[in-house]
Amino acid sequence: MPQSLSNILVHVIFSTKDRYPFLESTELRKKTHAFLAGAVRQCNCEAYRVGGVSDHVHLAIRLSRTLTIADLVKELKTSSNKWLKTQSPAFETFSWQQGYGAFSIGMSQKETLLHYIDNQEKHHRSQTFQEEYRSLLNKYAIPFDERYLWD
Repeated sequence: MPQSLSNILVHVIFSTKDRYPFLESTELRKKTHAFLAGAVRQCNCEAYRVGGVSDHVHLAIRLSRTLTIADLVKELKTSSNKWLKTQSPAFETFSWQQGYGAFSIGMSQKETLLHYIDNQEKHHRSQTFQEEYRSLLNKYAIPFDERYLWD
């Protein structure tokens, strides 16, 4: 086959270090989400949606056929970390957690995922990030050791 094609939709999640609510300001959260969407595009991927709450982000991304998820997340965290530190002296100590979650999503579930990301604030009135993350790991049958899940 002379041409390589792909359409891989991933749901990526990562948290601030220690789940500190650095993104409490709605305005800063919107700017951060917009920055992350731009960073996704800079990596030749498509950001269908970026959302989240004060201590973590969710991204719905069409992954480029030439990029690994690990390389994409590394670039997103590195560039947004540097950018956030320029936004305020209060972000001098900002960092993202070391790990991340990435879940493959079928294109038929895209709208469900976008709705889920859009409703993060409502969702987190009744569930913590840790509860949500454990639930997703279980849903996608990803084995994990609780001792190494959080930083």
